[in-house]
Amino acid sequence: MSDEAPPGLRERKRLATRRAIQVAVLRLVAAHGFDSVTVEMISREADVSPRTFFNYFASKEEAVIGDPPEVPDEVAVVRFVEASGDGTMIADLIDLIEAATEASIVDRELVFARRVVLREHPELFARRIASLHDFEAGLQDILARRLAREQPSIADDEIALRSRSRLATLVTMATLRHAWAEWVDQGPTHAGRPDHRADDLEKTLRSHLDESFASLDGLWSREGSEIR
Repeated sequence: MSDEAPPGLRERKRLATRRAIQVAVLRLVAAHGFDSVTVEMISREADVSPRTFFNYFASKEEAVIGDPPEVPDEVAVVRFVEASGDGTMIADLIDLIEAATEASIVDRELVFARRVVLREHPELFARRIASLHDFEAGLQDILARRLAREQPSIADDEIALRSRSRLATLVTMATLRHAWAEWVDQGPTHAGRPDHRADDLEKTLRSHLDESFASLDGLWSREGSEIR
């Protein structure tokens, strides 16, 4: 979890407006179909002006797709790359992914609504996957740094290092998608409940990350595995 101070009032208002727009567009698209929904309809549903809508999103498509995970800050990256001790790369990688995804997918209700819409609109789902490209590329660079430190024999072999870091990244992204799906499939939460706590949801997501990587490790691991 992040040690940063909670956001101030202005930032909370900004995040609330951004969420309201996304909730509105997903609700409308689910009810009327993507092509029938306009920015004006979304703005009315979210109780904002069209100008405000465009302050947050360049298009209704962007609002549907939502925000992809972001590569953690350099402090978290260095902690992962230089990690030492009893932890395996997978254990450290789970910590890194949790830091990268906590801001973008902690709102399970919103994630659930988006998943329903994307299932009905494959072209939007394809755009969502494409939006993860920058995160995937950043993750591959980070994994390459860790592999180069742990495996000096390939540190100067650009081809081998790129190949192994790419494989590790593809496996990681697939496992993340599995954990994410397992988490969302529990059903939507009710954010208005008095007992609703975001940290409870994050712990639930973390447990699915742990379980997905553990299952993968059990399926594929062997002594001498390159990414353990």
